Amino acid sequence: MSIFAWIETFEGKASPTSWEALGAAKSLATSLNTDVTAVILGQGATDIASEAGAYGADNALVCDDTTLEPYRLEPYAALLSQLVSEHNPKAVVAVASTSGRELLASSAADTNSGMIGDVTELSIDGDDLIAVRPAYAGKVTSTVKASGATTFVTLRGRAFPTPEKGTGTATVTQVSPVLAADDITTQIESLESESESVSLTDAAIVISAGRGMANNPNAAPADAADATVWKAQDGFANVIQPLADTLGAAVGASRAAVDAGYIPYEHQIGQTGKVVNPDLYIAAGISGAIQHQAGMRGSKVIVAVNKDAEAPIFKLARYGVVEDLYDFLPALTAELKKRLGK
Repeated sequence: MSIFAWIETFEGKASPTSWEALGAAKSLATSLNTDVTAVILGQGATDIASEAGAYGADNALVCDDTTLEPYRLEPYAALLSQLVSEHNPKAVVAVASTSGRELLASSAADTNSGMIGDVTELSIDGDDLIAVRPAYAGKVTSTVKASGATTFVTLRGRAFPTPEKGTGTATVTQVSPVLAADDITTQIESLESESESVSLTDAAIVISAGRGMANNPNAAPADAADATVWKAQDGFANVIQPLADTLGAAVGASRAAVDAGYIPYEHQIGQTGKVVNPDLYIAAGISGAIQHQAGMRGSKVIVAVNKDAEAPIFKLARYGVVEDLYDFLPALTAELKKRLGK
């Protein structure tokens, strides 16, 4: 009846949002009067197990074999499925990152288990697992009850609190990989980091911009291939990024801005992009189509800046500013720098 929490790692470090999954797993374990087991695979797994103990894990199943670095679905899913078959946990919990969704779905299929994705609330009712998740682009929520053996659960990032770090320790058990190197069909030759910016899914503050970025009053240079695109890109670089740097925020964008070539796809927030749940979300020049709302409506405080007072985004916003973003945001950035001493 243990609860498993998969701790996602990269280059020997745990993903910060993984501790949210461990905290949620610990809450379930407490309700069931059982223990929580951190599953840690890949480089530095043993060291991360010590950190997991400090965050509340009672046990840790660890494998730092070279076949598990970097992450590949085949060896990870094979090992996780074997561990689930051997230990029969009540639930396997992970944050709904790209890897988390992929891994848990694969292992759920391998073990003929149920899975609930993108969960924002999680509890126990008797022997049943109760999960709440958004539906219809976040306009409603659905409550799902899971009974029986193991249920795999992915959690929406930043929907659950990170547990306080203490002085606890976990009982560490080393496990062996299931697949040998020659049995793994996928090979990764190299990894490249696209930017050093703040991660959208981990960020406490997100500054997003949309089609309104094209209204930049600056004149495009004569050699610009597309004056509208140049103006929007210039706005992202010289208006949005300085505000993000001042607040330690991540930069996001609407699909319209991405499709128009104003900013790369990895910044897209929405139904076909990333889902974020920051403490503060500033939407500048974004009308607020339902597809965009699906990716950010869980934000705790939403501030909208738009010239159109009838823009749908204002219905979600706690604070609304009816103003040209090119007039308002530079003034906001200057005032924040003054108050923050930057």
